[in-house]
Amino acid sequence: MKFISAPYHCCILLLILFTQLFLHPEKSTAQIHSIDWASDNIYNTQTSDTVYLSLKNALESAVRHGDLELQGKILGQMGEFCYHLGQYPKALDYYLKASNIFQKSNNENQLAYAYIDLGILYYYNRDIDRSNALLYDALALFNKQKDEKGLALTYANIGFSFEKQEKYDSAYSYQMRALAVYLKQADSSKFAKIYENLGSIHEDLGNYDSAMYYFRLSLEQYQALKEPSQHIEVINNIGDVLRKTGKYRQSIAYTAKAIDISLAQNNIYQLSSGYRDLAKAYNLLGINDSAYYCLELSRKYALDIYSAESSRQMAFLETENNARKKDESIHQLQQSQQLNKILAIASGIIALLVAVLLALAWNRHKLKIRNERALSKQQKVIMEANSQLMEADLKSRILEEERLRARLHNEQLEKASLDAQLKSNMLEETLLKEQIEQKSKELSTNALHVIQKNQLLEQLREQIEDIVNDDKRDHKKQLKQLLSSINQNFNNESYWIEFKNTFEQIHKSFYEKLTALCPDISSSELRLVSLLKMNMNSNDIATILGISSDSLRVARYRLRKKLNLEQGSNLSVFLQGL
Repeated sequence: MKFISAPYHCCILLLILFTQLFLHPEKSTAQIHSIDWASDNIYNTQTSDTVYLSLKNALESAVRHGDLELQGKILGQMGEFCYHLGQYPKALDYYLKASNIFQKSNNENQLAYAYIDLGILYYYNRDIDRSNALLYDALALFNKQKDEKGLALTYANIGFSFEKQEKYDSAYSYQMRALAVYLKQADSSKFAKIYENLGSIHEDLGNYDSAMYYFRLSLEQYQALKEPSQHIEVINNIGDVLRKTGKYRQSIAYTAKAIDISLAQNNIYQLSSGYRDLAKAYNLLGINDSAYYCLELSRKYALDIYSAESSRQMAFLETENNARKKDESIHQLQQSQQLNKILAIASGIIALLVAVLLALAWNRHKLKIRNERALSKQQKVIMEANSQLMEADLKSRILEEERLRARLHNEQLEKASLDAQLKSNMLEETLLKEQIEQKSKELSTNALHVIQKNQLLEQLREQIEDIVNDDKRDHKKQLKQLLSSINQNFNNESYWIEFKNTFEQIHKSFYEKLTALCPDISSSELRLVSLLKMNMNSNDIATILGISSDSLRVARYRLRKKLNLEQGSNLSVFLQGL
């Protein structure tokens, strides 16, 4: 065996790493797609432009016929077509349009499958949260419909998503749910894929014995179904497990077998992957010449894949551009035809309007002559009728003037009577005002007399109190009698009766309104209210009532409470308003 220098060995390792990172994207073989939108293989690179144009024509036909279900399915086919070409934005647009149509048509089954495809698309765009949300929406719809096939499909895809997020317990749980449904339905093609997914989970966890067990189960199912394209993936996986467990030569045998099947099917994707795995095994055995050779083959097929993908992308873009130009040309032609049609219709309408206007003008001329003759006759009749009406109107005006003169005379008499009555009322009002003023003067005079009398009595009382407080006992008895007599004269009831009568003549119905507001008001409070109504100051009121200023404040406070006045309201202003 030829030995290779260390630098050369390092170059091979770096080349393997480069090839693995840049020429081989993340594997997606474990993913299970929802439904086959197209019944045949629409991804043939030689017919992709034809397929895309056929789908666009079919979609336009479905739109013209208003067939929503067919529109949704064709949009799904176009989405899947763009997805496999790597045109993810276009695929997303078509999938979203399909799901909107299924929502409008209330087709929950097709909508759920569309959600799965959208979830897969969002996953490969690294939007894991939105991908999971759509998959769970699909799961809810399938549960509602009791669609076990749809449930199993959704379980498998959710499990795949969890596996790529390295949530292996959840991934394993969902894959086992999918397997249970597929085993129940005896759908061997599907549970073969689930076996492969379970093997992949165990391989990621380093459980190589379990991984080998599930990969072999998957291979047996695919061999029974005679699906060589699926054999390749599982055989490669078995080779990976053997290599990771140190069984390099057995690994090489399985990988070589996968490469043979890939060569027979001209599957350049699997050829690139197989030669890369083979290079890893040879490198681990130290056979670096073979490793380098296999790695070069892997890189060659990877470049072929890139070239083929680029060709398909360019063909798709060119087809889409041609289709867009064609649509624009058709749209412009339709607009031109529509414009010509509108112009033709407008010309016809204008000609018809001209004819109608000419007919109307002629009819109007004839009608004008006829109307002029009729009008002449009518004017003659009207003139005769007007003459008769003028005579009748003249007589009516003469009678009306006579009635107006009589009415004017009566109004003058009535006015004279009203003037006399007004003068009488004014005289009575003047007399009444004079009486009120006289009464007010009497009331004020009485109040003033009372104030003067009480002031005098107050002075006398103070002098007598001074005498009584003196130690000369021989005058005390007589002075006490005199003081008692003065106190009795402070509140002369006859004076208050006379004051009340005079007050009621000036302020009519004041006491009635007050007692209506406060039925339990006392006679002393009535006297206080009367004096407040006259706008007397607090000192004069205290003197007339024969009480101190403090007693007057207490009396005013109690009166406010009886009248239910709010705090801050002016008692005098309130009483003036009654």
